[in-house]
Amino acid sequence: MIDAHTRLVLLFGHPVGHSRSPLMHNTAFRHQRINAVYLAADVAPADLAAAVKGLQAIGGLGANVTIPHKQAMGALMDELSPRARAVGAVNTVVCRPVERRERPRLFGDNTDVPGFLAPLTPHAGVLEGAEMLVFGAGGAARAVVYALLSTYRPARLTLAARRPEQAAALAEDFAAYDDRGALAAVALADAGPAVRTSRLLVNTTPLGMHPNRDGTPWPQAADFQAGQIVYDLVYNPRETRLLREAAAHGATPLGGLDMLVEQAAASYVQWTGRPMPTAIVRRRLQVLEGGAGRGA
Repeated sequence: MIDAHTRLVLLFGHPVGHSRSPLMHNTAFRHQRINAVYLAADVAPADLAAAVKGLQAIGGLGANVTIPHKQAMGALMDELSPRARAVGAVNTVVCRPVERRERPRLFGDNTDVPGFLAPLTPHAGVLEGAEMLVFGAGGAARAVVYALLSTYRPARLTLAARRPEQAAALAEDFAAYDDRGALAAVALADAGPAVRTSRLLVNTTPLGMHPNRDGTPWPQAADFQAGQIVYDLVYNPRETRLLREAAAHGATPLGGLDMLVEQAAASYVQWTGRPMPTAIVRRRLQVLEGGAGRGA
């Protein structure tokens, strides 16, 4: 029950009507009887700084951050985690109380990194030093590229995008973390050789997301190989066209639902000091139909 002691967690985005985050976090709060509530706040870019100051002033627990604010949020923090600094984006804000100070310090983190990596853990043995490919070079790709470079040190990490100059710019941004010279940028149309030889393929684009379920970043399904791992960050539908076609050719499919839950869990524990009951949250999500399918 909401009362005078209820703590507030917000989602800052524009728009936010599609978000699953309130459902996930409020399910967890209720299950663990934590006196907190999670609300989505549609905040225009011009109002972001004022909104963050408001959360800080009222003593909120923290916030999540989604499109289009992840990169702008970093400049509003008192402190950034190493991974948030490296990725250049914040998706989690923690309000940390400070003695003899009226307002808490704002700590910015990026839990997309551990959220993305968690479903890959069972496959770590075959991913170390392997060839990999990422479809897309937008905001979602930043956490993925950093996570792969810093965790698996791939022999080759190809960034394939419709605009090759965007892929090249992303590769340049992460050159400092690429001590093996693994990064390569190509036009999406020229990615066939890398698709066929990569152990891991990751889709960071919205192609295939509900309601456009026929979309895929790679329609040449015959290029998929047995032994590959194909990871789609889209979580609605749970089985995208990309995953379905890859599995039909012997690849291991990984959907985006686990990443969605794991990035939320990595935020939740920072606000509450308690592990999120992920099995409960995952079951609650699985009953949903329709809506958008990627992002917070």
